[in-house]
Amino acid sequence: MHTDTERCVRAVQSKDARFDGWFFTAVLTTGIYCRPSCPVVPPKPENMVFHPSAAACQQAGFRACKRCRPDTSPGSPEWNRRADLVARAMRLIADGVVDREGVPGLAARLGYSTRQIERQLLAELGAGPLALARAQRAQTARLLIETTALPMAQVAFAAGFSSIRTFNDTVREVFALSPSELRARAPRNADRPTPGALSLRLPFRAPLNPDNLFGHLAATAVPGVEEWLPHCLEGAGGTPVGAYRRTLRLPYGHGIVALAPQPDHIACRLTLGDLRDLPVAISRCRRLLDLDADPVAVDDRLRTDPVLAPLVDKAPGRRVPRTVDEAEFAVRAVLGQQVSTAAARTHAARLVTAHGEPVDDPEGGLTHLFPSPEALAALDPGTLALPRTRRTTLTTLVRHLAEGELPLGAESDWAQARARLLALPGFGPWTADVIAMRALGDPDAFLPTDLGIRRAARELGLPSTPAALTARAAAWRPWRAYAVQYLWATDSHPINFLPA
Repeated sequence: MHTDTERCVRAVQSKDARFDGWFFTAVLTTGIYCRPSCPVVPPKPENMVFHPSAAACQQAGFRACKRCRPDTSPGSPEWNRRADLVARAMRLIADGVVDREGVPGLAARLGYSTRQIERQLLAELGAGPLALARAQRAQTARLLIETTALPMAQVAFAAGFSSIRTFNDTVREVFALSPSELRARAPRNADRPTPGALSLRLPFRAPLNPDNLFGHLAATAVPGVEEWLPHCLEGAGGTPVGAYRRTLRLPYGHGIVALAPQPDHIACRLTLGDLRDLPVAISRCRRLLDLDADPVAVDDRLRTDPVLAPLVDKAPGRRVPRTVDEAEFAVRAVLGQQVSTAAARTHAARLVTAHGEPVDDPEGGLTHLFPSPEALAALDPGTLALPRTRRTTLTTLVRHLAEGELPLGAESDWAQARARLLALPGFGPWTADVIAMRALGDPDAFLPTDLGIRRAARELGLPSTPAALTARAAAWRPWRAYAVQYLWATDSHPINFLPA
């Protein structure tokens, strides 16, 4: 979009927050870059240049605006609606792969040469993988500086910098302030949690309907790994609000997150065993709640169908509830085949108790990390209270996951992953597509054989047979996964309601 100068100028002059994260405005006369909704008086059009990423602005020598804080914009929705090389690379960079494995590690995961990846990222985003990772480190550093009392040396290494000098130079270059000046600008009365516990806000593009998003996560929560805890976080005006909580398996350790919907953000509290996991934890929480989606584009498309239009108008901004761990969700999808939500939770809870890694949670009832594929690969199939065919399906899945023969992650190509899943015994279209939709993030995944979808189709006068419904749903592409959420919402199932 950044190449459409006229459209970008209109968005900046109208301070349209819908375009935050789509592009960034660099002002030639001030050397500052902003998000489109920056509250200051817009510059003259001839003084604006537009870039596709914050990293590209920084590469061009611009520093971040202190008013609109463009480094904290929602992520571009492009990376959630595409499965090409650039989109998969961006998802991996957000997951911290470059910081942990370098550009060669990024290339190895994607199956391309480092030169190809650098060339494509530079062509589309104006910055290579190192610059994009550097921009993310700067954002993480700012968050730690402003919300914790950690010594600057600890902040530097927790944010992923290799030296304190690089940390100081980067912060000065990006924010035009030293780390100590950034901390001094933070509100004096700001809540500074103890080291390892962070309170932050996750931005999103409005509208956001939290009912099916948090309702689904709460209704399907696996005991010991997830829970809905009333009066967990502090909401607007200091009022306690309920929150979805869960354990996180992270590269350097484990964590616990609490998430609660607020009118203009998602309240997030993270407790981490190792602060180096902060950017990865934030990225996974954003993916879990589908916070980088563009709800206006989605809803506008679905409103073109006269059957869906009333559902969209009644409760716009529905998101697709996703996951923080693709392998975990694949296992849970198999456990949920042809059983109720309660039965699926029971099966998953048994696996957690027998094979999960224990964690301490002084705040609530979280007790374990969900078992890793390696731990589940060693289980005795005879201990599973499942039909024999389902046991075979589960054990085959975890073996392929543990041995790396079935890569499911941010780097996955959706079509290839779906084909590999369908090749496994016991995997049909429903299981493959629900994994594609909720684990891999395919916005066009569709579930025409799902019982809830077929029931909603009959009530709304849509075709109820899978083939006919799929043909009708072609008009909803590329947002059929969101259409699934609106169709599910016609039912009175607990997944559609925000817990009290």
